[in-house]
Parts: sequence; C-alpha cells; structure tokens
Amino acid sequence: MSTAVSSGAGKSGPDFGQVDPLAARRVLTFCVLAALGGLMCGMDIGVISGVLKPFGIQFNVSNFGKEWVVAAMLAGAFVGALTGGFFCQKIGRKSTLTLAAGAFGLGALFCAMSWSLGSMVCGRFVVGLGLGLASFTAPLYLSEIAPADKRGTMGTLWQLMITLGIFLTFFTNGWISGVATSEHSWRFMLLVEAVPALVFCVLFFFLPRSPRWLLMKGRWEEALAGLTLLRDTPQQAEKELQAIRTQLQAKQEGFSLFRDNPNFRRSVMLGMLLMIIQQFAGINIIMYYAPKVLEEAHFSPAGQMWGTALIGFVNFVMTFVAVLYSDRLGRKPLLYMGFGGMAISMGLLAFLLSLPTESHFDQMAILVLIIIFVGAFAMSVGPLPWVICSEIQPAKGRNFGMTVSTATNMCCNFLIGLTFLSILEALGPSNTFWLFTGFNVAAIILVYFFVPETKDVPMEKLDERLMRGVRLRDLGRAD
Repeated sequence: MSTAVSSGAGKSGPDFGQVDPLAARRVLTFCVLAALGGLMCGMDIGVISGVLKPFGIQFNVSNFGKEWVVAAMLAGAFVGALTGGFFCQKIGRKSTLTLAAGAFGLGALFCAMSWSLGSMVCGRFVVGLGLGLASFTAPLYLSEIAPADKRGTMGTLWQLMITLGIFLTFFTNGWISGVATSEHSWRFMLLVEAVPALVFCVLFFFLPRSPRWLLMKGRWEEALAGLTLLRDTPQQAEKELQAIRTQLQAKQEGFSLFRDNPNFRRSVMLGMLLMIIQQFAGINIIMYYAPKVLEEAHFSPAGQMWGTALIGFVNFVMTFVAVLYSDRLGRKPLLYMGFGGMAISMGLLAFLLSLPTESHFDQMAILVLIIIFVGAFAMSVGPLPWVICSEIQPAKGRNFGMTVSTATNMCCNFLIGLTFLSILEALGPSNTFWLFTGFNVAAIILVYFFVPETKDVPMEKLDERLMRGVRLRDLGRAD
C-alpha cells in the first residue's frame, strides 16, 4: 500500500528519497498568505477608532450608540466563531478563509455607504462574521501546515498581520482626517478596508488544502502529495501523515467528548482561560478607543490621530519579537514578560491619569506608557494564546475546542467594546486603568499555575499526555 501511494503522490511532488530545498520556502509562503486573514481582522479593528467621532457627529450618535458600532462587529465575530468549526469541517480551511474575506469586503462596503446608526451596525455585524471565521480558521490552518519546530513562529504570523492591519488603518485614518472633509472622512476610511479584503478573496484560492482536512475526507494521496511539498523529505511527510491518520481514527466528537471526558474539558477550559486573560488585559480599549484615551490626556484632535498611528506602528514592530522568539525562548517566558510589562505600564498610566495632565511632558509620558503597554502585548499576549490554543486541543475534539476558544475571545471582546465608554464615564480614567492593571497581575498568576510550555512538542504528544491525565502545566514536559 505504501509503495502504491508513494508512486501516485510523487507525480505531483518532488522525487521520493530526496531532500526538497524549497519546502521551507513553500511553508513560509503559504503561511504568510493564510495569515493575510489577520490583516483583514486588524484593519477592521483599527478603522473604527477613526470612524467613531466623525460618524457620531454626522448622525448625532450617543456614547451608547458608539459602543454598539464597536460591539456589533464583535457580535458578528461571535457568530462567525461558533460556525467556524462547521464550515472548516464541511468545506475546508481554505474555502472558509475565502468566505471570510468575502464577508469582510462586502460588510466594509455596506458600512461605507451607511445612512444611519442602524445601517452601520448591520454592516459591522457582517464584517464581524468574517472576523470570527478568520479568527477560528487561520490559526487552525497554520498549525496544520507548519512543522512542529516552526509552529510557534508561523502561528505568530497571524498576530503580526493583525498588527500590520491595525497600523495601516491607524495611519490612513490620520491621513484621511487631514485631507477629507469631516462629514465624509469616515466613509473613505471604511473604503480603505474594503478593497484589500476583496483582493484577498481571490488570493486565498491559491492556498493548498490542509493535509489534515484531506485525510479527514479520506483523500490520502492528495494529502500525502500536499504534505510532501511542505516537508524536507518525502519520508518525513509520510511519517507525519501516518501519525495524523492514527489521530484521526478517533472521529471528532465535540460536545459529547466534552461532556464525557474530564481531560478534554481541561483543555477546553484552558483555551477559554487563555482568551479571557488576553482580552481582559485591556488591549482593545486602546485599539478601539485610542483617540478617546488620548483625548482624556488633553491631546489635540490631530495629536489624537497621529498618536494613535504611532501606537499602531509599535504594535506591528513589537510583534516581530514573538515571531522571532516564540520558538526560541518558549511560550511561557514571553507571556510572563508581556503581562508583567502591561501591568507595570497600565499601573503607571492609571497613576498619571489621577493627576492634572496639562503639561506637554505629562502628555508625552502618557503616550509612552501606552506604547509600552501595546508593545508588551504585541510581543506575547497577542499571538501566543492563539498558538497555544491550537496546540493543546486533542485531535478528536479540536474543532469543538477551537470553536469554544474563539467564541470566548469574541464574547469577552464584545463585553469590553460594549462597556468601556460607560465604565470610563462611571469610574473615571484613573480607576478604569487601575481595574485593568489588576487583571494583568491576575493573568501572571494564572499562567504560572495552568499554562504548559509547548515549544518544540509535537501536537500528537500533547494530545497523548492530555488524555492520560497529565497536569495542564506539565503537558510539554518530558515524561
């Protein structure tokens, strides 16, 4: 059987028995292409910071209405995340990413043509569907095509693209606000988001199918041919595919496995915990409401927009730290550094906001602290929970586990987006940021007690250790 399969697969791949020097380049190319879904997510997250004020002025929208403009996208993302597992199973990872790109593009065009608060909320919901689908699918796809020793690096490409998208929209928002009339500037900001999304809808057709998904559909020869193009040698590809097939012999059980197996419940709960601490670290109060935060520090309107662009640039640059070091230093050391840096900078920010901030020095100090906070998030807490979540879910429950993790992320994101302006108004800037400082301190403790180090550990090994009851924090340790 092996000889026959090898012969059939070899027609579309390199000669068997030879090392393929281009395999690593192919993996990188396909991972970057898939991670462009993150660019769309980032553009959608970033664009709203510039849209809210001019849109609110034109349609006389209250703070509560603005919160719903933000939250509508997150409600759509929640639905997209819940349905992501179904689409990934039925039509595959590649087709689901293409579907997400279509939702991004059409939703953004609808938002740009909005004529009322209600129409904007509807458009944002459609965009959110794309965000939820992409957030579920891209990390899963990246974890399935990347080799074990590059999984962390390739997984962080997702967050890198998110930060690039945020920076691009922060920058274009600042530029558009300076050259377009305030009445229509927000429409041009949204059009900037729509065009690349429709381009990506075409580009995603060039992605290869996930070998794991092809195996799930019984297409062994296609899976072997595809994986051979992504690994150094055909023997390595066939060995990995055999391990995957052994895993997949236990079919996806989803909720029934969650209900009956306490070990699977542990991995699902850990995935939920990682997403909760990521969101309650407070990053999206900066991403959605950065101009509002800078306004509280008495920045001018132009200073608010260009300060926001600078924040986006630092967010993008610092994500390279995670790309370069998540497979060198490991996941947990970076998480400790990230949450620690965020707790310190957020605490100092809360202290400064309790004082009069009338001098230029005070304003610059607040901007620097925000930049440190965002940089600490970007190098660790942004990408790594997604990487770890994709690694710790066992094969027969992976779709369910990733669905729950992604939905939890979107639910927490929705809660923060819907309530931040109200919390800021009720507690004041200083007390609000003290609250988020406490969340970051708590996250450090939770990482220590529950999060495993998964660097260089094959997913099949993590699966086996989890299901025989090894303590969560010890899943990555040698027996």
